[in-house]
Amino acid sequence: MTAVNPAQTPAENAVGRPTPITNATGLQKPSGMPVHKYGRYEAVEIPDRTWPEKRVTKAPRWLSTDLRDGNQALIDPMSPARKREMFDLLVRMGYKEIEVGFPSSGETDFAFVRSIIEEGAIPEDVTISVLTQAREELIERTVESLRGAHRATVHLYNATAPTFRRVVFRGSKDQVKQIAVDGTRLVMEYAEKILGEETIFGYQYSPEIFTDTELDFALEVCEAVCDVWQPEEGREIILNLPATVERSTPSTHADRFEWMSRNLSRREFVCLSVHPHNDRGTAVAAAELALMAGADRIEGCLFGQGERTGNVDLVTLGMNLFSQGVDPQIDFSQIDEIRRTSEYCNQMEVHPRHPYAGDLVYTAFSGSHQDAIKKGFDAMEADAAAQGKTVDDIEWAVPYLPIDPKDVGRSYEAVIRVNSQSGKGGIAYVLKNDHKLDLPRRMQIEFSRIIQAKTDAEGGEVTPTQIWTTFQDEYLPNPDNAWGRVQIRSGQTTTGSDGQDTITVEANVDGTDTVLTGTGNGPISAFFEALQAIGIDARLLDYTEHTMSEGASAQAASYIECAIDGKVLWGIGIDANTTRASLKAVVSAVNRATR
Repeated sequence: MTAVNPAQTPAENAVGRPTPITNATGLQKPSGMPVHKYGRYEAVEIPDRTWPEKRVTKAPRWLSTDLRDGNQALIDPMSPARKREMFDLLVRMGYKEIEVGFPSSGETDFAFVRSIIEEGAIPEDVTISVLTQAREELIERTVESLRGAHRATVHLYNATAPTFRRVVFRGSKDQVKQIAVDGTRLVMEYAEKILGEETIFGYQYSPEIFTDTELDFALEVCEAVCDVWQPEEGREIILNLPATVERSTPSTHADRFEWMSRNLSRREFVCLSVHPHNDRGTAVAAAELALMAGADRIEGCLFGQGERTGNVDLVTLGMNLFSQGVDPQIDFSQIDEIRRTSEYCNQMEVHPRHPYAGDLVYTAFSGSHQDAIKKGFDAMEADAAAQGKTVDDIEWAVPYLPIDPKDVGRSYEAVIRVNSQSGKGGIAYVLKNDHKLDLPRRMQIEFSRIIQAKTDAEGGEVTPTQIWTTFQDEYLPNPDNAWGRVQIRSGQTTTGSDGQDTITVEANVDGTDTVLTGTGNGPISAFFEALQAIGIDARLLDYTEHTMSEGASAQAASYIECAIDGKVLWGIGIDANTTRASLKAVVSAVNRATR
């Protein structure tokens, strides 16, 4: 062991812990990047914060903004057909609040909103939402787009953060607050003028860039907006506090929500909504912690589509709840269809490692992972049988699989994938799952070496089809795949008065039709004696069998480990008759010994 030079003792870092030593020669070195350009996020003083003790035990209200925030972030925005496809998908999944566009931004969005209203595409229990800036002509156009809608919300926003006040608007706090107040009043006036009694109308306000806005000022603006809207029983207001740019840790984001939730004067009439973006890569955590801190609703997009690094991912959030036994109240049971539709509408691919939905997220290549998964499935079946239940009726507990892939419409075919990193567990799983063959452990080891040699020689992945083809070629000679010295035609066993079995087997040996006979204390022992007559010295080491299905026509699989002329080899036989299956297993091993 090399002693650490006292001169190299790590310095204390910003939180009072030693900077880690990365190797034996010294400390981590400064990056050289211009860190001086960036300020720290503002901490929130809440000594008695309560959110760390909370748990999310029910689904929040959800709003999908795929058709607005998600769409505006696309290189090629959705065509009307793709927009309709996305809208219909969101309705099928169960979203009850859907932001459908920015109708004042252009004719395309306006026409789409009108089309889903006029064509009756919006179920009566679904509320559509439309976004507008706080300018009168834009507000009028926005409200006009909702004429005839059954349930509709106008979402008004203006930026409140210091940088925007100083750089973009060049206005004071009072001027920025007045924009929000005047905009709210105009929304109310045009809604009363344009929308009839058939429309259940709601209002949402967002102090944009909430994450950079001083908390006391964000509260002041929201209170001023509420003074105009006058929320009360049956007349809620949605206050959306967007992480337009994610700027702090999820814990600080939660602190900001708890502070706002505590300090809003008419909190019982406010739906507090969280709208995280993913600039720091922690949008999901920020949303979950905000719920713990008092938020009522989450706005986001399927698979995290959205500006820059994206909006918060509604699929991950919903499935996180599901994986903890909480009903997300959104149907993700056909996750591949959801992904394909999203990819078509957005013209963007979902990453193969994307949580819950990626092509590879339920897939294990590692041998140790595969072995654990196989054992997990076996244990689930055993536990269910012991309780007199089905696997679907007991608590899910399979290593490396947080949920049952079947619950989101995935088959088990892709759970195990075999490459050069794989081991016997994965290969055995493929054979059991796809072909009902439960290989004994030592046979798993033997066959895994054969597959390992194949992957080492050829590289890449070995598919389940290739595994099965290799297995058949190695262990299962048949009329279509005849190889080896011995092929069985038929066999008959009789038991004498002394309890000994005599076997007569019609076979082809080395290309010549032959009748083999032998006697022993069972059919297998008798067959070994019969093989002695043709110069094959075989001895039984292990034997196991199982049925491959239920019913009178079920086939049996027999596995036999033999010592043959100094070699230890496994053989397998499959037949509806267990004795014939055993004889075929012996022949499989014998033929492999001389191949």
